[in-house]
Amino acid sequence: MMKPKLILVEGLPGFGKSTTATLLNEILCEMNLENELFLEGDLNHPADFDCVAYISKVELNQLLSEHILDFDFFKYVTEDRAGYFIPYQLIKNELGAKFPDKLLNIISKKDIYDLPFNQNQFHIENKWKKFASNSQHNDKVIIFECCFIQNPITVGMIKYNISKDQVLKYIKSLENAVKKLDPLLIYINQDDLELSFNKAIKERSKEWLDGFIDYYSTQEFGQANNLSGLNGTFKILQERKAFEDEIIKELSIKKEIVNNTTYDLINYKSNLKNILKKYFVQNV
Repeated sequence: MMKPKLILVEGLPGFGKSTTATLLNEILCEMNLENELFLEGDLNHPADFDCVAYISKVELNQLLSEHILDFDFFKYVTEDRAGYFIPYQLIKNELGAKFPDKLLNIISKKDIYDLPFNQNQFHIENKWKKFASNSQHNDKVIIFECCFIQNPITVGMIKYNISKDQVLKYIKSLENAVKKLDPLLIYINQDDLELSFNKAIKERSKEWLDGFIDYYSTQEFGQANNLSGLNGTFKILQERKAFEDEIIKELSIKKEIVNNTTYDLINYKSNLKNILKKYFVQNV
């Protein structure tokens, strides 16, 4: 059996995705298997876009004509047929005040995840295909946290209230893009969604909670269903969980559902290790 070259970690907020992905990285290292972990928010993600804008060539040239820059802007961008991908946060982190805030704010409004649904899907699918092609002949195991199911649901269901069929089609297109890597999906479950969400609220900052509630309740799904505030956000999470359960049944890649209700790190790591042994031990 071919060992997976890609591990996809998914689950709801507070379920333990980051912890799980980090543990998988540790276990693979203990098994002497070369691997690389990409957590949510990684600005150098090989298959996703984080703080990356897409702007047409005409629009970008017009913007740059209105701002005097003392650095080579095009050193940082990637060109395609119709426009440019601009990693605006990476540029800002590297150059600071050299990258004017006014220009940064304009460009950030063209973030990949703020584009219309079809455009977002087009760019994400293409990047996943390129990633799969580049990784096909590499023995390194890649671990992705939450960009396979969570991101398409967030932009499709929550942001634009797109039909479930369209969102499922989006996710299955990503599945098809990486099938040559024989991916393994590890989906994290909790017995009590409300308990785990409240735990996340207690552990995270007020800024995180306010931003989370604001995003979930003010986008098209929340507005269409009159869901607002903390209670409305929780109901949206319940809808999301039910949808994710449906999606998992439709996927044809290898799948493992792990329960993290107890948050017992030692036993949880042992369970994850047993799962990985099923797929990797015969290749070590």
